Amino acid sequence: MNREETYTLLVADDEPEILAVLREYFASQGYRVLAASNGDEALALAQGAVRPDLLLLDVMMPGMDGLALCRRLRNHLTCPILLLTARVEDADALAGFEAGADDYIPKPFSLPVLKARVEAHLSREQRTAQVAVRSAVRFAGNVTVDFAAHAVLVDDTTVPFTKREYAILSLLARHPGRVFDRERIHENVGGWEAGSSAQGVTELIRRIRQKLVEAGADNDPIETVWGVGYRWRA
Repeated sequence: MNREETYTLLVADDEPEILAVLREYFASQGYRVLAASNGDEALALAQGAVRPDLLLLDVMMPGMDGLALCRRLRNHLTCPILLLTARVEDADALAGFEAGADDYIPKPFSLPVLKARVEAHLSREQRTAQVAVRSAVRFAGNVTVDFAAHAVLVDDTTVPFTKREYAILSLLARHPGRVFDRERIHENVGGWEAGSSAQGVTELIRRIRQKLVEAGADNDPIETVWGVGYRWRA
C-alpha cells in the first residue's frame, strides 16, 4: 500500500507474543504502532497526543475488555476499530458490532490478510474524507466556492465579498440548478440590517457578478431565469 503519510495503529492484546508480532509486523510495513497490553493502557494511548488512525483490539483482555473499550472509545473516536478474538460465534460478532466495531477478525489470523483488512478500512476512511472535502467546494469554470473557508476564488485569487453578497452566492452555489426567487433568497439569507428588502437582492446579485467579472471569471455562474429568479448553473 503506497501511503503519502504514516498511519498510526493502536494495537491492544494481553498476550505478549501476539502483541510483539503485531507491533513488529506493522512497523515493518511502515506504520507507526502504539502498543498496549490491556484496556486501560489502550484507553490512555487512544486519548493521548498522538491519535490513532485505526485500532486493533483483542476482545478478551483483563480488566476493561475489548468490547467495553470499544464502547467507551466510540464516543470520542470515529476511526475504524477492528476486534481480534478467538470467539467466533455469531452472537460474539454481533456484540462487537453493537459495541461500535467496524470489523471482527477471528484468531488465528494471517498477517497479510489482516494487513489487507487494515488497509481496506483506511482506504475507505480516506475516500470518505475526500468526498467530504469535495462536498465542501463548488466549482464553476475558474470560480471556486469553498464553503468551509467562506471564500470565493477566481483561479487562485480570493474575491472579497460582503457578508450579504457571500450569503447569496453560497446559497445559490449549494443548490446548483435550483431556482430561487428574490423573496426566497431574502428569506434564506436573513439577518440583514433593518430596512433590507427582497428588492435589494437584484442589486446585490449585480455586485456579485461585477466582482467576479473584474476578477477574471470565465463565465457568470449565476443564471437569471426571467420572471422567476436566479440559479447557479448546474
